[in-house]
Amino acid sequence: MDVQHLSAPSRATSRVPRPVARSGVVHANTRLTKRYTVVDNHLAQHRELTLIAIGLAVHIQSLPAGARTGIKCLTARFPESEARIASALRELEAAGYLERTRERLPSGRIVTHTVSYNQPPTLRRAEPVRVRPPKPKPKPEPAPTPLPQPLSPDPGRHRVAADLLAGLRCHDPRLLLAEHDVRRLAPGVAAWLERGAAPDSVRRALTANLPEAPHHPAALLAHRLTALLPPPLPPTPTVVRPHPFQTCDRCERAFRAPEPGCCRDCDPDVAGQESLSTSPHTSGGSTPKPIA
Repeated sequence: MDVQHLSAPSRATSRVPRPVARSGVVHANTRLTKRYTVVDNHLAQHRELTLIAIGLAVHIQSLPAGARTGIKCLTARFPESEARIASALRELEAAGYLERTRERLPSGRIVTHTVSYNQPPTLRRAEPVRVRPPKPKPKPEPAPTPLPQPLSPDPGRHRVAADLLAGLRCHDPRLLLAEHDVRRLAPGVAAWLERGAAPDSVRRALTANLPEAPHHPAALLAHRLTALLPPPLPPTPTVVRPHPFQTCDRCERAFRAPEPGCCRDCDPDVAGQESLSTSPHTSGGSTPKPIA
């Protein structure tokens, strides 16, 4: 006699567990890829249509274009009577899901044209029209601040400025510049050098307090070259120095003169000019008479 295993299940369980709900309907839906019809909830959950009208509307919406939907055809398809199907069609017409028009053909035959709406035209008009707001226009990018330019061109100074910019990556790898950026920023550095800033001072101003990860190193350097531009040096004042001391060749007296020579008292030309300037004839005075 075989041993009975009490722990074994009495029958095989289903691989796909069924959804379990305490109350109400539970949907076990399967994704449809063909032979399906999309039905609006406005029709499926209509509060005024009868169940026959809702089912008939769904059936008509599932039919291909050109299918016959007359009362005779629908009565042959469903067990409901002609009266109930005709009543359901009138309900759908009143709700806006069907539109039936009659037309007389040249042969004298009268035919009925049926238009099925999955959403009544009155409902579409009642829904607010969703107007998409216009996309905001992108803000124009601000024009780049013009870099300072040197007052006078100097190829040697420009070469020093370009070498300074190209060598910044040796001091900080984050300041690796492209070649066109070096050419664009070189005049700004040359303007600093023209104003008396030393290359080391310019380098410290450009590399000090950098952010952790600068996204645009060239833009950062352009901003610093413009915002931190030092003022030009004041003009050098002209110092008027007195003539140096000279020793008179005759009396050895010290006097100030641009070149060595005789002092004013010993120089006959200077003494003659002074005597003429103090003579009474030249000054317009009268000759004094001798005292008797």
